[in-house]
Amino acid sequence: MEPVFRTLEIAAKALVAVTGTEITYQNLQNIPRTGGAVMAINHTSYVDWLPAALAVHYRGRRIRYMIKAEMQQVRIVNFLIKHTKTIAVNRGAGSEAYAEAVRLLKAGEVVGLMPEATISRSFELKELKTGAARMALEAGVPMVPLIVWGVQRIWTKDHPRNIGRQKIPVIVAAGQPVLPAGDVEQLDAALRDEMTSLLHRVQEEYPHPQGAYWVPQRLGGSAPTMAEAKILEETEKTERARKRAERGG
Repeated sequence: MEPVFRTLEIAAKALVAVTGTEITYQNLQNIPRTGGAVMAINHTSYVDWLPAALAVHYRGRRIRYMIKAEMQQVRIVNFLIKHTKTIAVNRGAGSEAYAEAVRLLKAGEVVGLMPEATISRSFELKELKTGAARMALEAGVPMVPLIVWGVQRIWTKDHPRNIGRQKIPVIVAAGQPVLPAGDVEQLDAALRDEMTSLLHRVQEEYPHPQGAYWVPQRLGGSAPTMAEAKILEETEKTERARKRAERGG
């Protein structure tokens, strides 16, 4: 039953209702009803995990997310990690988290992660980390691309939160499962191709007003290009490293 997870599901649905968020789910039949699966989710927002989790929920499954270990420092989050089979990942030494993810996959669980690792400021698909492909191959389970679009209008990097009863439309689309075949590089490339194709389709059918900050430049928006976004990300990393060094000193 997992009472903590059940409470989270009820709270998530209530939050969607209160904010008036209009979520459209597409092709959820691509999420397997049984057996292990890696959910590979694009990352444009601080809240894309919520509609993605609901998509899996509406297939009668529960998603076991991989999140950064620093979140354990937040007391309530640490409680939820311990009671929802969430996998805390230490980015400096992630072997234990990886092994736990593979164990859960082999046990028939759905493991969710954002293979881009960090939010895409361009709202295009960034280079993927190979962890999703590696664990899918080792566990012998499919990867299911899951595109979440529209949530970048609610809360993303470099822009104020747009929280409240805004009735922002969101699309969650599941792609064709990518079967565990070939080597890591081949599987990673296949996942990227499927995610990119699906992302472009969803973006093009969603309204994309000219000049909007949450629209990619490819569609006439004012979001940074992928090259510009990479520079911003490197600047951010440098600044974080400087602050860590100052605290250490």
